[in-house]
Amino acid sequence: MTEKKGGIQYWHKIVALLFLGWLVMWIYRPVLAAIFPEIQQTVGPQSNTELGLIASCYFFSYTLMQIPAGILVDKYGKKAVVIPGFILFTIAAIMIGNAQTMTMIYIGSLLAGLGCGSYYGSAWSLSAENIPAENRSFASAIINTGAALGMGVCLLSTSFLVKALDMPWQYMLYIIAVLTLCLIAGFAIIIKEPSVKTVIAQKKQQKPDTNIAPKEKNNFFTSPMIACYIMYFATCYGYYMVVSWLPNFLETERGFTGGSIGSASSLVAFAAIPGALVISKISDKFRSKRLFFIIVLELLSAMTLLMAVQSSTITLLLMGLILYGLFGKFVVEPILISHVADIAPKNSYGTAFGVFNFFGMSSSVIAPPLTGLLADITGTKITGFYVAIAILFIATALFFVINLRKHITN
Repeated sequence: MTEKKGGIQYWHKIVALLFLGWLVMWIYRPVLAAIFPEIQQTVGPQSNTELGLIASCYFFSYTLMQIPAGILVDKYGKKAVVIPGFILFTIAAIMIGNAQTMTMIYIGSLLAGLGCGSYYGSAWSLSAENIPAENRSFASAIINTGAALGMGVCLLSTSFLVKALDMPWQYMLYIIAVLTLCLIAGFAIIIKEPSVKTVIAQKKQQKPDTNIAPKEKNNFFTSPMIACYIMYFATCYGYYMVVSWLPNFLETERGFTGGSIGSASSLVAFAAIPGALVISKISDKFRSKRLFFIIVLELLSAMTLLMAVQSSTITLLLMGLILYGLFGKFVVEPILISHVADIAPKNSYGTAFGVFNFFGMSSSVIAPPLTGLLADITGTKITGFYVAIAILFIATALFFVINLRKHITN
């Protein structure tokens, strides 16, 4: 859809709406990790592994939802999937805000993951179907900056409101619930598509597209797609390990206190915003070089994260975090998504992005508790950072080799 309404094209509205969707989700995602000490005052002392399981509960159910949600999006439409999902997310946020035990927090996190799991396939299907190909990387970067901004807002607000001003940690969850309700209204008003009954009827009446090769119709496991899955797994592993443990690492092993914890942690997110917008714009101009951009950015993000954790001074640590944000997940992800949109089966975008995100987000189930376990065993969280960096280097090498072989055989 490209018709104008009030001077604004439909795909512009979609970009703005999806930006806000990631903003709200990312205000939630790091919030519990940022206030672990305050949560323990309510539920009692917990080990690093037990705290890491909070994030794993969310990401486990979120990951499980990816492929089913993608299939449902292709079958029933985006609104029919994302609105019920975010209603469940709202209920989960309120439940966690009222929790008095770790069990209740785990259950709330599982429900929040199920609710948010409805978003990815819906969001990137809307993006792929409505955004012109020549603007896709840049528009995807704008959408993704919502996630970066949400993370930064969360870390800053929790540091100053909860840690510095002693606001009850539960209030952060109530604020998120209100924001989610506003977002649901936006989904209902802005997304334009047929009713569920119409979508089902249209599916039944559709004739097979003879222009699509049989292998293309549902083949989500070509070698280029597998390379994307590997790369996204590694990218997400490092990032969600950082999201889950960076604030705690800065507080317990680098001596940061109060508002400085959130300020330092948020550097990763805020640095990603200009990096994503500039680099994705360049990527759109040189679409044939997307693979080169992906490989270089992944190597740079691994090296800058290594620089941050090995730094001997606060200045070098902060510089490493800024550079990791500048070259990391939020910057490379729009380019990866654009690449997937180019090579995925065009008649099943919802499922394709669901499978893609399933592999990426499966790493987020593993990273938080594994990092906590390694910290309990070795006495330092640096070990978890080293594991993430090694995974990123290995995945980048595999991505390069698989695509090089594909290029040679073609």
